[in-house]
Amino acid sequence: MSDDLQKDTTQGKIKEFEQKSQSIKMMGGEKQIKKQHDLKKLTARERLDLFFDKDTFQEVQLFVKHRSTLFGLDKKEIPSDGVITGFGKVNGRTVFTAAQDFTSSGGSLGEMHAKKIWKIMDMAIAAQKPFVALNDSGGARIQEGVPSLEGYGGIFYRNTIGSGYIPQITAILGPTAGGAVYSPALADWVFMVKDSSYMYITGPDVIKAAIDEEVTHDELGGAIAHATKSGVCHFVTENDTECIEKIKTLLSYLPDSCHSPLPLADSTDSAQRICTELDTIIPDKTNRVYDMKKIIKSVADNNEMFEPFELWAKNIIVAFIRIMGKPVGVIANNPRFAAGVLDINASDKASRFIRFCDAFNIPLLTFTDVPGYMPGTIQEWAGIIRHGAKLLHAYSEATVPKITVITRKAYGGAYIGMCSKQLGADYVMAWPTAEIAVLGGEGACNIIYRSEISAAADPAARKAELVASYEDQFSNPYFAASLGIIEEIIVPHDTRKRIVALLDALKDKKETRLSKKHNNIPL
Repeated sequence: MSDDLQKDTTQGKIKEFEQKSQSIKMMGGEKQIKKQHDLKKLTARERLDLFFDKDTFQEVQLFVKHRSTLFGLDKKEIPSDGVITGFGKVNGRTVFTAAQDFTSSGGSLGEMHAKKIWKIMDMAIAAQKPFVALNDSGGARIQEGVPSLEGYGGIFYRNTIGSGYIPQITAILGPTAGGAVYSPALADWVFMVKDSSYMYITGPDVIKAAIDEEVTHDELGGAIAHATKSGVCHFVTENDTECIEKIKTLLSYLPDSCHSPLPLADSTDSAQRICTELDTIIPDKTNRVYDMKKIIKSVADNNEMFEPFELWAKNIIVAFIRIMGKPVGVIANNPRFAAGVLDINASDKASRFIRFCDAFNIPLLTFTDVPGYMPGTIQEWAGIIRHGAKLLHAYSEATVPKITVITRKAYGGAYIGMCSKQLGADYVMAWPTAEIAVLGGEGACNIIYRSEISAAADPAARKAELVASYEDQFSNPYFAASLGIIEEIIVPHDTRKRIVALLDALKDKKETRLSKKHNNIPL
């Protein structure tokens, strides 16, 4: 064969490859792409272009196609089998991804679609890098039968194996129903988009047929429903673009894996900054509310915080902040909602966050202002004891640096639950406004002095006297400090300075636990 003929053959094969590649990359074609845009949704490739640094995305298994012949599938082309997989750089860091494309047969999951996701998840775990799933799928490809279900099972298994090893993030950017919902549930973080993303086990039509209940897609499984009622959704966004930007922000707080160093951001804040606003933030009357988020922002670098679960269990706050450029996980009671009481949802929310931070070596900072666990039959019968125990377990299990600041109330079992010294806090500080006791004054006196109050000539006056005496003795941090239960009483404006110094002192903390297979958290 002559050199010219060899060259023509090679160039022809390259051209054929380029044409085939370009055809596949069009996925469902212009008509389906327009439908996607009409729904105010981006295509999978448009989402990936926004997500990855320019010209860094490397696609994996572009030419994979289904092999089913059932129900006419032998005559149907499904470009990339409905999912784009690969890796690239996000703000300079490697991230692996699987992006379902609704324009290609509804992004339905079949055997080969699933195997592409298995492959990229295996690569992410082996490389010790984050995995991000961009879900937009009509669900299992029913025509393929059981292999679709097997496909989901393999994804769930990999979600579980990678849990606590690499960060896993799922964005719901369209429908996600049936078995497909469990991969997001097994991931660390779930993002949803208002009005265009839905998650549910069964849709409204099936619910109507099965139990005669009428509900809309949005009411049942929309972003707001899952962000306010179920707690399945951690971040709500307005559109695909905002969703992707928020994922990139979250990644900036996370390491590549549990064995990787925490990302360090450039810090323009001062380690010696005084937070004068904190000296006046606690109201004079203990039953008045204040904004705990202002305290968190005050101590954070440049007053910035990134808050998951913002709309669920508002009586407790969890957030990522930076202290001198390093990520820190914050847990704080929120007196603006139910006085910051611990209930079932608050316990679950905080416990999940604590375990995530501990898995990825992110230090924990706790702000305590808690009157107790929520009483009543609703909470008791729903398992407040079991759920509340999760918080005790999560804090006790965590081996990262743990710093606690008591700003006001710290009563009873809830005082213990908010990372007390005996749950392993490395350092507990209290403001002068702190009230550390088994019970509040009135509740304590009703028990301790019940007979004396009932026998008094003026029970109300005697009770007021005794309550004032009790509060004078115990509604302050000094009794606890005298017993070494807290390490230090600090002026509020020094809070950031103390936290900076403590995190630096504890940065090389090592803590080993009993050798065993794993703990048995009260789920």
